[in-house]
Amino acid sequence: MRKIRIFEHISLDGVIEHDGDYTYGAWSTAYRSPAGATMLFEAYGSKFDLLLGRKTYDIFSNFWPNAGDFPMANAINAATKHIATHRPKSLEWGPVQGLGDDVIESIHKLKLTDGPDLIVVGSSTLTSVLLDQGLADEVILITYPVLLGHGKRLLSDAIDARELAFVDSKATPTGLLINTYKHLGPLKK
Repeated sequence: MRKIRIFEHISLDGVIEHDGDYTYGAWSTAYRSPAGATMLFEAYGSKFDLLLGRKTYDIFSNFWPNAGDFPMANAINAATKHIATHRPKSLEWGPVQGLGDDVIESIHKLKLTDGPDLIVVGSSTLTSVLLDQGLADEVILITYPVLLGHGKRLLSDAIDARELAFVDSKATPTGLLINTYKHLGPLKK
């Protein structure tokens, strides 16, 4: 059975939005380092598949195929991408598979197959659904030492509170914390 592992780049106040039209643009860039990239790649593992929402897939497909020849790019490009989309015929960056009309059922079935862990990056709508449905096994937060005040948050306001158990923490030379948590389920009242 495969594990679903959610990776999110996040500010101290819970904002995951960056780049594009966001007010603070590439706020995370100043904190990246070769040592941090190595730690993050180790956290991904040497072999994985991707589980992505359509917007993240489109962003990744414009970047990663042209990112160059280095371990993270090679691993992401080689990974099978499982995409939640209503437009599966337009998926060109592969290997790739659409999840079909019933995304939750498809993910349940996918978890039962043999294969590498399924890594979720970005994909905030999908992340909320995975946690709400109890499908996520781990949450890895790459936490940056900034407070942004506003922007897209990690979880939808519609999701019920979740309980996590601390597993591990690593710090990069620039102050990033890579914190790993096991997803336990709904928060007990």
